[in-house]
Amino acid sequence: MEFVFIAPFFLMMLVGIVAAGNLYFTHNAMVEATRRGARYASTQNASKLGDPAGKVRDTGGACDTTGVSLANIRNFAIYGNSAGTGDNLVNLQPSNICVEYANFGVQQGTVTVSIKTFNYNFVIPGISRVIAMPAYRTTVPGESAGAFPATCP
Repeated sequence: MEFVFIAPFFLMMLVGIVAAGNLYFTHNAMVEATRRGARYASTQNASKLGDPAGKVRDTGGACDTTGVSLANIRNFAIYGNSAGTGDNLVNLQPSNICVEYANFGVQQGTVTVSIKTFNYNFVIPGISRVIAMPAYRTTVPGESAGAFPATCP
């Protein structure tokens, strides 16, 4: 008889713990996606599309829409490779990823990769909510920016 009274509460707690664990997994996946994308972006060519002579890139705080490596950066953030193959564990879309440059070039400036407007579906039997996740953002300094030195120091 005691089991009949306790079992529903126990099972609800168990399902709630699993759902909260999934939310935490999604949070960690978003943080890692911005880190991966930013590290990859810091090594990519800083020139503008159609202007290979321009070695410094600055988007003025807005999302990049014309970058040479933009699709590769987004794929790297989502899938962990620039080809865009593999598992997308949290259903992240390229349109959710924003790449911003600030005076970015070889060993100067910064690149920021952020995830905006991502909604998480929190589902527990009988309860379903859409949670707007906060904006995730990672900023790293410019590294090689796609340039290869002629000689090693």
